[in-house]
Amino acid sequence: MSKKKHPEHVNHERWLVSYADFITLLFAFFVVLFASGQADKKKQQKFASAMQQAFSQMAFFEPHSKKPALNDGAGSDPNQNPQPIVMPMESSAGTQVKALVEQQLAQGALKAGDVTVRETKEGIVLSLHEGGFFDSGSAELRPQSVAALRAIAQQLPSGEIRVEGHTDNLAMHSALYASNWELSGARASAIARFLLEHSTLNPSQLAVAGYAEFHPLASNATAEGRAQNRRVDIVFLKATPPPSPS
Repeated sequence: MSKKKHPEHVNHERWLVSYADFITLLFAFFVVLFASGQADKKKQQKFASAMQQAFSQMAFFEPHSKKPALNDGAGSDPNQNPQPIVMPMESSAGTQVKALVEQQLAQGALKAGDVTVRETKEGIVLSLHEGGFFDSGSAELRPQSVAALRAIAQQLPSGEIRVEGHTDNLAMHSALYASNWELSGARASAIARFLLEHSTLNPSQLAVAGYAEFHPLASNATAEGRAQNRRVDIVFLKATPPPSPS
């Protein structure tokens, strides 16, 4: 007689093996994500630290903060205004010259358009335009400009100064001046002489030049451009460092 076969026992807990494998893989996946996130965060911190050092003098980051926040709003007060960007300060000579001009304009000694102030690579330039200081074709100072020019002379910034005469490109027709070269040089000399007479300026720090029409500020094709070009520039030269010993 053959033996009776017993039915095979079915294991209903095999799903636990697959579930355990799935949990293990999921854990490994999140470990990899976490490790990658930590590495990126370190790189971000290094980058932020380098940026902070580069822009520390421009006030992009708070000076008391060791490192800028990497997350939006982290470590910052939402009610606090953003830090301003500090731009390079204007030179003291430029500030002083502008203050002198504004004072004379406020007192009525000068009219708008008689003088302009600008900054170049050589230094601060105070332009005295012909309309406020000279008659056409003349190097004699207008009497009404003397008071303002005297006030400027008495408060000149210290340092070397170059006085430059400039004209437009129209030919000169005068018994006194054969060309624009002579006129520009004579006007520059008149201003330089006035400055020396009404200030404590050291003559060794003063230079005079006449450039005629060859250094224009504007186009000579229009009357307005020619008016801007007829001027005497007082250039407050930037201090040059002494040559290093060889």
